[in-house]
Amino acid sequence: MDELLRIVEADMREEFTIFCGEVVRFGNRCKDPQWHNLERYFEKISKELTPRDQLKKEAEIVLQQLMILVQYTAELYQELHALDRLEQNYHQKRLEDEISSSAQNGYYGIFILRSELKSQRKQVKYLKKKSLWSRSLEEQSLFTGLQLMEHLVDIVHFLLLEIPDIFGAADSKFSEKSSGSNRRLGPAGLSLHYANIIIQIDSLVTHSNFMPANMRDALYQSLPPSIKFALCSKIHSFVVGEELSVSEIKAEMEETLQWLVPISTDTINFEGNRKATGPIYMFRIETLHHADKDKTERYILEMLLWLQYLQTRLEIMTDYELSSGVHATDFSIGKDKTVG
Repeated sequence: MDELLRIVEADMREEFTIFCGEVVRFGNRCKDPQWHNLERYFEKISKELTPRDQLKKEAEIVLQQLMILVQYTAELYQELHALDRLEQNYHQKRLEDEISSSAQNGYYGIFILRSELKSQRKQVKYLKKKSLWSRSLEEQSLFTGLQLMEHLVDIVHFLLLEIPDIFGAADSKFSEKSSGSNRRLGPAGLSLHYANIIIQIDSLVTHSNFMPANMRDALYQSLPPSIKFALCSKIHSFVVGEELSVSEIKAEMEETLQWLVPISTDTINFEGNRKATGPIYMFRIETLHHADKDKTERYILEMLLWLQYLQTRLEIMTDYELSSGVHATDFSIGKDKTVG
């Protein structure tokens, strides 16, 4: 538990450092020199004693106000993408109508697209006014009359005092080097890749009694060399203690997948949100970022061996159905307990 708390602390400090750096960068771009070189100001106030209760209330109000702007901004970028697609469709339709001889049908299609385009542009215009799009860093806020930069500085001020109060001095923070960061998926740049592999395995398992060959091939091609090598060396020696039906094999796999899949899904969502415009409502520790590489590979390898065993059982069921004309639903057929 102590290690988990140190990891959470390190993540929060890292995110806070990035946030502070962005606020400093925004401040340096302002015309008003009072916002320049904010790193010096932040260093100074971090050593001062400030009434935290009042500062916390002010920071919470500011955050609520800013999150409204963030939400409008996220919606704006989604609508901008939709507008771009509509404009492309509209121009493509006009081009097709110039070539096509059915001008009557083309007219109705163009009319509908033009109406949709007009409505979408109106929505984008509305969101630009409500979001951060139309705000400057030194413009007065619609909520409190304070400048946006003043809001950001207040939040940094609060967090500078709050984080040490929760976790203690910075010198007690989690050490990436001492924790073997080179063996963790995030620092190795593998968390998203491994998350996608796990989701692919789960997708194959959830198929009723059929595994599409293209999905199996795609899964195998996505495996890193270390897992491919381990799979090839173990696949023929994988032994199940007693013969299992298809549903029993899936139940066995589900014991691991039921907790591995949600973490993988969170990893994909987390990485996707970091690249998109929407806010992130999860911590990095909820993802595969800090997962041990060797342990994760062992779980993936185990699932792959079970998956191959499941495929073997499904093939036996299919052969039985074809040869006997009897539908094999969910029972054990044959005596072979090895995958090979």
